[in-house]
Amino acid sequence: MNQTSSRAAKPVMVVCGALAAVAFGCWVYQQVMGLSITGMSNLVSWGTYICMFMFFVGLSAGGLIVASSASVFNIKPFKAIAKPAILLSTVCICAAGAFILLDLGGIVRIWRILTGPNPSSPLVWDMTVITIYLVMNLVYIYLYTRKNPDHRKQKIASFIALPVAILVHSVTAWIFGLQIGREWYSSIMAPLFVASALDSGLALLLIVMALLEKFDVFKVDGDLIADLAGLLCVFIAVDGYMVGCEILTMAYPGGSYGDYLAMLATGPTAPFFWFEIIAGVIIPFVMLAPRANRRRTGLMIVACALNVLGVFCKRVWLLFTGFQVPNVQGAEGVTVGNVNLVGDTAYAQFGSYMPTLPEIMIVVGVIAACVLAYMLLARRVCDAGAPAEG
Repeated sequence: MNQTSSRAAKPVMVVCGALAAVAFGCWVYQQVMGLSITGMSNLVSWGTYICMFMFFVGLSAGGLIVASSASVFNIKPFKAIAKPAILLSTVCICAAGAFILLDLGGIVRIWRILTGPNPSSPLVWDMTVITIYLVMNLVYIYLYTRKNPDHRKQKIASFIALPVAILVHSVTAWIFGLQIGREWYSSIMAPLFVASALDSGLALLLIVMALLEKFDVFKVDGDLIADLAGLLCVFIAVDGYMVGCEILTMAYPGGSYGDYLAMLATGPTAPFFWFEIIAGVIIPFVMLAPRANRRRTGLMIVACALNVLGVFCKRVWLLFTGFQVPNVQGAEGVTVGNVNLVGDTAYAQFGSYMPTLPEIMIVVGVIAACVLAYMLLARRVCDAGAPAEG
């Protein structure tokens, strides 16, 4: 990194460090006061932390799936992106794990994960596969940053990393897809999650590589970037197709999901739903479909950013629309769980959720810490060692 680029990066690093420090203070406050400082309740028991967990697991898995596929399927040009992809995957999965720990509320509850696991719970499956995934990422980084890399071991690691990366997002999907009491209950949930991981993860990787090139940290051939943008266009089409299949199933006359689709289209989460469909799928696909557009860096970054935001919106509407349908029938409802009574009763069937300022600051701080970590490690990891296997 030249001196000009280094000077330009320093203000970003200072801001990220400050935001991370503020987030740490908010987290300490949460440790003292508990999850009551958040917008969650007994009615909406998963909030922004779980939403960001889903989002970052996908961002982590998508880039690594592409990078490891280069070795598994011997796509030699794609091997050039292995190092930035692995580092991005590692940083994102650390963020995903951080959001899970934040959602626990009290940090002292962590020991219960190890002493009282329920083997039949998808949450335990997810904890296990994420741990394996993180270890796999660290091994991957070690293999790719050695001065004398062992290409055989790199290839073996790729064969392990690819199915683990797919599995980590599939298990995350099953946390929702196996809940028969919620509208998330769906056999297509895992394929939907993997499809959105592929496009959002690759889109974020393309944005990061463009920034690394701007700051003279990592150079990638323009033809390779165009090819990756073309692959992203395919991933976006597949993601859109699968979402379309779900919408068709819900909209078909005589089905039982018509009310749920109406909530998606016109309810509180409708802006997120429509943003994902229009700005997250249709517009990026149209922008990247012509090959000439994929060589225009600015246009490509806009398309990638829209896709990443669209997948984030998908996580929002998917999570919170499920809480709009009561899963307690024939009863007064669920205890509100706080001092804000609904009317004259402590019970309700429908809840509302809005993230509080401490929640927002913690989320922003975790993202800032990820950006800071990537900036500090990128030059060392991306420049270290010999190139990936040929």
